[in-house]
Amino acid sequence: MTSTLAPAVVPEAVAGTVRDRSRVRTRAIDRVAYASDASHFLLTPQAVIVAADAAEVGALMRAAGDSGTRLTFRSGGTSLSGQASTDGILVDVRQRFRRIDVEDEGRRVRVQPGATVRQVNARLARHGHRLGPDPASEIACTIGGVVNNNSSGMACGITENTYRTLESLVFVLPSGTVVDSGAPDADAALQAAEPGLVARLMRLRERVVSNPRSVEIIRRQFAMKNTMGYAVNAFLDFDTPAQLLAHLIVGSEGTLAFVAEATYRTVPVLPRISTALAVLPDLEAATRALPELVATGAATLELMDAASLRVGQSLAGAPRQIQGLQVRDQAALLVEYHAHTDEELADLVARGAHTLATRSLEAPPLFSADAAERAVAWKLRKGLYASVAGARPSGTTALLEDVVVPVERLAATCASLQTLFERHGYGDSVIFGHAKDGNIHFMLTDRFESTAQLARYSAFTEDMVDLVLSAGGNLKAEHGTGRVMAPYVARQYGDELADVMRELKGLCDPHGILNPGVIVDDDADAHLKNIKLADPIEVEADRCVECGYCEPVCPSRDLTLTPRQRIVTRRAIARAEASGDRELVGELERDYDYAGIDTCAVDGMCVTACPVLINTGTLVKRLRREEAGAAASAAWKGAAGAWGAATRVASLGLTVADRMPAAVVTAATDVGRAVLGADAVPRYSGDLPRGGRSRSRLGAEVGAGDATPVAVFLPACVGTMFGPAADASGRPGIGVTEAFRRLAERAGVRLIVPDGVDALCCSTPWTSKGYAGGRAAMSQRVVAALAEASRGGELAVVSDASSCTEGFAHLLADAGVTTPVEDAVAFAERVLLPRLGAIAPVAGTLALHPTCSSTQLGLDPALQRVASVVAQDVVVPDAWGCCGFAGDRGMLHPELTAAATAPEAAEVRSLGADAHASCNRTCELGMTRATGADYRHVLELLEEATRPA
Repeated sequence: MTSTLAPAVVPEAVAGTVRDRSRVRTRAIDRVAYASDASHFLLTPQAVIVAADAAEVGALMRAAGDSGTRLTFRSGGTSLSGQASTDGILVDVRQRFRRIDVEDEGRRVRVQPGATVRQVNARLARHGHRLGPDPASEIACTIGGVVNNNSSGMACGITENTYRTLESLVFVLPSGTVVDSGAPDADAALQAAEPGLVARLMRLRERVVSNPRSVEIIRRQFAMKNTMGYAVNAFLDFDTPAQLLAHLIVGSEGTLAFVAEATYRTVPVLPRISTALAVLPDLEAATRALPELVATGAATLELMDAASLRVGQSLAGAPRQIQGLQVRDQAALLVEYHAHTDEELADLVARGAHTLATRSLEAPPLFSADAAERAVAWKLRKGLYASVAGARPSGTTALLEDVVVPVERLAATCASLQTLFERHGYGDSVIFGHAKDGNIHFMLTDRFESTAQLARYSAFTEDMVDLVLSAGGNLKAEHGTGRVMAPYVARQYGDELADVMRELKGLCDPHGILNPGVIVDDDADAHLKNIKLADPIEVEADRCVECGYCEPVCPSRDLTLTPRQRIVTRRAIARAEASGDRELVGELERDYDYAGIDTCAVDGMCVTACPVLINTGTLVKRLRREEAGAAASAAWKGAAGAWGAATRVASLGLTVADRMPAAVVTAATDVGRAVLGADAVPRYSGDLPRGGRSRSRLGAEVGAGDATPVAVFLPACVGTMFGPAADASGRPGIGVTEAFRRLAERAGVRLIVPDGVDALCCSTPWTSKGYAGGRAAMSQRVVAALAEASRGGELAVVSDASSCTEGFAHLLADAGVTTPVEDAVAFAERVLLPRLGAIAPVAGTLALHPTCSSTQLGLDPALQRVASVVAQDVVVPDAWGCCGFAGDRGMLHPELTAAATAPEAAEVRSLGADAHASCNRTCELGMTRATGADYRHVLELLEEATRPA
């Protein structure tokens, strides 16, 4: 039968512009992995090209123009209107475009398109500034998308968006011409390079400004948030070619040029903030309250309807204001005030509280300046789209619309929208959004597949368009026109301005190669085509809405697949299976073994970013378990039964290898990997340490012998397998287990060591590899040993490697054991530090590497507090992320660790730190390999800092 995937097509002239042909990707798995973005459209690219720099993009566009090849640029892929997907060639401008340059003490920032808003703001925060745009997807949305969609968000309105805070752009036209609008000679250079374009552009401007009707429409529509069509307000605001063109490119969704760099004027961070979540009787009551609340000076007013609140209640850590609430018709407003001083904030809050007090509320609003409480409320709001979409029925598609009306028309518009939902059979729809700006989002869920379903959606859309335009609103406020509203541009602006937009597209992109079908499309039914169907897959990941929030935290994001791509590839396999395309199923599954399974760190970092708490690692563990061979499963179950001997053998092997020429040992392991497989034999490298010491040497207890035991100390077996790093003077280190023993002794604290400790493990090696039998055997042994040592759960368990602490916590929870588990770092911060007396710092600048486990355990604050007493200055790199070592994954697939650590390692090398620390031995190995600097456990430094003189 014919394949369900069209053949890959890349003209040689286009492929030849890419310096490294490995970045031209035509495999089925690459194409389907990039096919999905956060929108409800699905188009599969003919190929994916990972661009290296702006010059390569320029050459690529020239060749594409000559050959008529369609190009679409993709960075974050969080766009919701279909502007980041294509059936042409998709150009990845995320991986190689992440530079961030903070200038003028944070008042300006120069950014490439692949950096996320969160990454930029993290760099700006130390200077007391931030970007103006503040989209809810800031964890994943990139500057490329923010510029090309003119993204706004919760607080920025129309005064702090990209259009208003942009200082200059560096962009590349389809002709290959590079324009820096901030250069002193920008206009002259543009005139010299593109005289015809400049002449037509200035004539087009004259056409707009000389037409009173056009001017009237532009001023009215752009007085509100507006990302419908092109930013034709630039014709009124700018009269020089370079700045005019730069601002027309803002919001152009990749249809006019490639944005290589943006320089922003940043916004000062107001340090005093207070937030309240006010629950009102219904949506009408909430929207009616808006004008008065806007008048109080609220920075944000976020609206959530009853359906949103119901979903929010089901999420872990829901705000207490909605916990236990019997939701009927209620709606909530998240009200926030920003100020320079406490006095100014108190005045604003008083005004807001007084205004709310005049309304009928479910409970008095409690304003809070506490960062943790505020974060809970904002987590609900920022993750609302994905959370609501994640709660949809399996197999349905979530379709999010985004409109704006004058604030005084919002209440009536919301009421009319609810009438439309009922009329067209979308009774489970939700409404939420940025009510201060009159900007709301609403979601529809359906299969959008049959003739009847598409007819219903079409009829609803027509009614919705009439409703919004009759209210004097815009059909797109911040999500971009994309494909979903391209057929309605003329309906909003009229034929004259729509024709101006077509001419603008033609003069910048005469061959029509850039993102065709986006913004400008004469197909009246374009929004009804290529709608994505969410094929059901494994339950661990079925709720995924493909938002991409998980991608920036994934260790394999620059090597193989991200969590989103692992999930969408599973959906592509499900589609191929349903259609009977066994050839495609076989190809995808074959490549997925390495890209999807072998190179997943299963570190769980994705769940820390996912609004619906999907841990893609759990899916990968299931797949590993299903693929586990009988021989390997038996061998690992046998290892569980003789774990003490196994760890001693591993330790001895590393010690022997340490005494031999590294190249000889590496060559031997390479031979083994070639014969038995890379996922079966670890690769030795010279940066690995000698073996460690057995844990049984500790005896039955550690610490002060006369004290009453306060906990059970269960040191991690990684300390036995891998010996410690050298100390600051280059002498052999003592390792974290010995450091913890000495610290407990100095603090006068006693801990019990379980009997048979050498045979105990947190079971992570079996869990991550999918060997259920071995995990069960180890779990049984650990539970029995800890029941005795902890006196039936009376004493907490302390472990000295963060991943093992997490592993023990999961193991005991899965076994139904409630014995608390605490990491040695948290124990040291809570129990030991107050007893250790004076501590002299042993480092000037300490580069600190938190781990994925320390993050998920909530250990990072304690880790930083301990680090702060052993060093004068503690720096967690802005580019921090999971190292990808993942137990033995860094030895099985060292390329994973290399890719995962590259950004952080580059930053660490520039710091010039005189000490480096973490809280997990294998992570220390990964960072040592990446940076060339010895990483040690932070408790080893604490032990040095407290040694008797």
